[in-house]
Amino acid sequence: MTRGGQAKTREAGPERKCIATGEVRPKSALLRFVLGPDNRIVPDVTGKLPGRGLYVSADRAALEKAASKGLFSRAMKQPVGLPDGLTELVEQMLARRVVDLISLARKSGDAVSGYEKVKDWLFKEEARVLIQAEDGSERGKSKLSTPYGGDYIGWLTADELGMAFGRQTVIHAALGAGGLSSRVVEEAHRLKGIRTGASGADRGGRGRRKG
Repeated sequence: MTRGGQAKTREAGPERKCIATGEVRPKSALLRFVLGPDNRIVPDVTGKLPGRGLYVSADRAALEKAASKGLFSRAMKQPVGLPDGLTELVEQMLARRVVDLISLARKSGDAVSGYEKVKDWLFKEEARVLIQAEDGSERGKSKLSTPYGGDYIGWLTADELGMAFGRQTVIHAALGAGGLSSRVVEEAHRLKGIRTGASGADRGGRGRRKG
C-alpha cells in the first residue's frame, strides 16, 4: 500500500442514498444539502441544519452531475435554485472545516507543525496522522513517513495549513491520537473527493510510505 492509502470507512452508523449515483453509503462519505427558505439548495457540511436532507457522494463528478442534471429538483419534487459555483463553494466550506478542526486539535495539544517537531512525534510514535502541504517540496516531504497504521493527508495547501497553525504557511504537520484526529481524517477525505475527484469510495487500508 502506498502513501496515498485512505482512511477506513466507518462500518457502523446510518446510511443514506446518493441522489447522483444511487449508491447507499455511510453518511460520513456523503455531503448533505437542505432546502433554504428561498427554495435554494444549501450545503450542510456539518450535517446540522434543519429540514429534509438530500445526500450526494463526496465526489466531484457526483456533485457536478447532481447540479447539471437537475437531480436536486427531482429529489425535492419541485423546482429549486442552486448557488453559483456549487462545487467550488462546497470545496471551500469543506477546506474551512478541516482547517478549523486542525486548529482545535492544535489548541488542545494534539497537533504540531514544523519538520523537526513532526519528525520527533513520528520517531516517538506519538503521531497518528501525517499532514503535508500539496504544494510543498516533494524532496522535503519524502523524508517523513506516514505512521504505521495511521493516515496521510496531502491535499491541503501550505496556506490552508498555515491558517490552522496561526502561521503564514506550513508544510509539515502531525496529529496525535486525540479525539479530533478521526474527525479531521473523515472531513479531509470528503474534501479530497471534491478537490481531487478521489472519493471516499476509494478508501481501503491505511497507507505508509517508507522514507
